[in-house]
Amino acid sequence: MKKTFELEDLDCANCAMKMQDAISKIPGVISCDVSFIKQKMTLEADDADFDKIVKLAVKAIAKVEPDCTVLL
Repeated sequence: MKKTFELEDLDCANCAMKMQDAISKIPGVISCDVSFIKQKMTLEADDADFDKIVKLAVKAIAKVEPDCTVLL
């Protein structure tokens, strides 16, 4: 499954890159793109575990930038 989520208060491109790297390491993630310019995250992951992977991705984003919110 592939889905795009809007991000609020993503402050820098470096943070976006760190988020993308962290999310890409989550088991089951096929691909992840975090765009600072578009303020969006596109996540492609296994259908069976998609909801669990999204929750882990949200936690990874919060670790890098606590003020950033993922609009689910």
